[in-house]
Amino acid sequence: MWSVVWAAVRSKAPYVTFPVAFVVGLVGYHLEWFLRGDPQPTAEEEKSISERREDRKLQEIAGEDLTKVVSLKDKLEFAPRAVLNRNRPEKS
Repeated sequence: MWSVVWAAVRSKAPYVTFPVAFVVGLVGYHLEWFLRGDPQPTAEEEKSISERREDRKLQEIAGEDLTKVVSLKDKLEFAPRAVLNRNRPEKS
């Protein structure tokens, strides 16, 4: 008789375990929310990642003079790299 009971418990375990785990998780979630309260989000947390990235980039270029750029004639890395650098002039 016990083997029939254990076989039934094994076959029905997922149907019993999931609702129990769901209720425990739901109660725990609401209990934690009740104990911690609802924190006020800071201004930094309200910004998205792309907004924070744009702000960081603006701060980085704030002190630079953007009119001074390297000439393409002076820039050796403008041309794609040739195989084994055979066709590039040597830097001197």
